[in-house]
Amino acid sequence: MKKRLKILLPCIAILLLLATALVLLGRLVEPKYLTEQKEGGLVRDYYKETSSHDVLFVGDCEVYENFTPATLYRDYGITSYIRGSAQQLVWQSYYLLEEMLKTETPKVVVYNVLALKYGEPQNEAYNRMTLDGMKNSLTKWRAVLASMTDEESFASYVLPLLRFHDRFGQLKGEDLTAIFDRPTVSYKGYLMQTGVEGGVSDREGIPLTDYTLPERSMEYLEKMRLTCEEHGVELILIKSPTNHWKYYWYDEWDEQVKDYAASHGLTYYNFIPLCEEIGIDWNTDTYDKGAHLNVYGAEKLTVYFGKLLQETHNFDDRREDETIKTEWNALVDAYQAAKGKEK
Repeated sequence: MKKRLKILLPCIAILLLLATALVLLGRLVEPKYLTEQKEGGLVRDYYKETSSHDVLFVGDCEVYENFTPATLYRDYGITSYIRGSAQQLVWQSYYLLEEMLKTETPKVVVYNVLALKYGEPQNEAYNRMTLDGMKNSLTKWRAVLASMTDEESFASYVLPLLRFHDRFGQLKGEDLTAIFDRPTVSYKGYLMQTGVEGGVSDREGIPLTDYTLPERSMEYLEKMRLTCEEHGVELILIKSPTNHWKYYWYDEWDEQVKDYAASHGLTYYNFIPLCEEIGIDWNTDTYDKGAHLNVYGAEKLTVYFGKLLQETHNFDDRREDETIKTEWNALVDAYQAAKGKEK
């Protein structure tokens, strides 16, 4: 028995050292998304949070670029967080929500419906920007399995070194300094865009042969609804404003979402026809020719939505709440300073 242990223990130690080396090398070579493609760092930012939120947003760029938690708190005393990522598919939103509801219970979850048009996995690069940032858990692995394209392997998500080994020759200083701890790239999930590149689209979307929203995406929307119901959380569906033909929101899609919301007693806000009422000017409030809002347009949309939350969904003003005001006032100050610096 002692002889076996003498042989076994060194083998176990070598295996542990090998596993540790693989993990550390994976952390070294995986993209850090700190100075380039910052949207890839958004999912990871959430783990820096130490308190709960009144509102959680989930979805794609139409939430993380179009709503500002700092403004929502500054003007209405509502705390919020945006768990967004680039081209976040509906099943990814579901699993991110499932993960968050294990540790906090917001009053409202807001889901942007654009991704309902996708019924299949789309793109590895966007998958990575969402999935690599998640903490290892059964929830993450289910999200990975639901999201992988045919060319991807599950093992490469477990061991990022398998996917990013070719980055050894491209490493920068931030790859070394951010192995164990990465600074946040957002303001409670909001990715600030201060550029101005106006655009007024006179084109409609390309006609489709079938306007039916995919069955799979609607199934995950239903799972999201049921999960919110289980936790006593109100689910609000939204469609963010856009003014670019590549991101066209068809009336047929809108009707399906309206019907779904009505049949389940959900609130659905389509902000596209409300742009004038909101005050959005597509010449000044977009940074990419009408596809998404810049910070100035995002503030207008946030103010409009905050009023709806306060008046229609009965949110309290928490600006004098001593348990949160220090943290949130600091966020507002940092957000305002960054907006001024980027001008």
